[in-house]
Amino acid sequence: MRADRLVSLVLLLRRHGRLSAAALARELEVSTRTVLRDIEALSAAGVPVYAERGRHGGFALLPGFRTELTGLNPDEALALLVAGSRRGAQAFGLGSALASAMLKVVDALPESYRDTAAGAAERLLIDPEADLLSRRLVDEEVPDAIVAEVLRAVFAGHKLRIHYAAVDQTPEWRTVDPIGLVTVRDRGYLLATRSGADRTYRLSRVLAAEELAEPAQRPDRVDLGRAWQERSTRFRSGGDQVTVLVRMDPARREELVGTALAVLAEETDSDGRLRLEVTFQDPRHAEWALWQLTTDAEALAPQWLRNSLRNRAAAIATRYGVSS
Repeated sequence: MRADRLVSLVLLLRRHGRLSAAALARELEVSTRTVLRDIEALSAAGVPVYAERGRHGGFALLPGFRTELTGLNPDEALALLVAGSRRGAQAFGLGSALASAMLKVVDALPESYRDTAAGAAERLLIDPEADLLSRRLVDEEVPDAIVAEVLRAVFAGHKLRIHYAAVDQTPEWRTVDPIGLVTVRDRGYLLATRSGADRTYRLSRVLAAEELAEPAQRPDRVDLGRAWQERSTRFRSGGDQVTVLVRMDPARREELVGTALAVLAEETDSDGRLRLEVTFQDPRHAEWALWQLTTDAEALAPQWLRNSLRNRAAAIATRYGVSS
């Protein structure tokens, strides 16, 4: 919306002092022509913005043009700024709104707090886009229009009609009663009920969504943390899950645990290697997880998994064998 953009433009000038039209266009993700029109609109509305000519020129506000937020101490401001850096908001399409809100928080702080809080926030990084091995964390793309429709239904307490593509199934339309939204490792999930039964839908698999006018059948209050825990427990105990006994290098433990559904037992052998009993969602999941660990892990049981890994290794060895 243009009103939000005008506010963001003013706050950017407050924060940086002076910015060129091109820089403002990049920050606001609009054209320079749009920026110039917005500058004219601000001037007409009485906002003291002026242009500075020359090589290092740009647009700036007259000194002292600001509002002030009282009662916020440096630690509280720091908490808001750090919270605003979390990537989970992207899963619900709130990234741009969150960035705008954080800009307003910084600008509204009293002068004595502003630099302290902003400087401290720059030294904290939450959920970077890649780990120490430069493995990029892949975000799931969900169209903004779908996220917006889901959010409206959740907040308004209305029924929601979604075109959902479940794994290995033909997409179909479903009418659900939305309860809330959860983000886990930058993946968004819709918690809902359908015909009274609990359902969990991955947002990236929603192909289309439509908020309905009919009120949703749901409790007035909800404990999302508890609801998610209960559904996670049911998920881990169902399906074609398999249990695997693994002997492995302790240095690779977190990789295995991070992809397994649950660790049922764990002990350390006399040589320092770990012996774990873990569960996976299905045989394919188990084979994939153990293959990633190469020779740092050995599947001791079941035998079918040992056979699958041996056959895969043999196929690779044959492919890269010495040519005659």
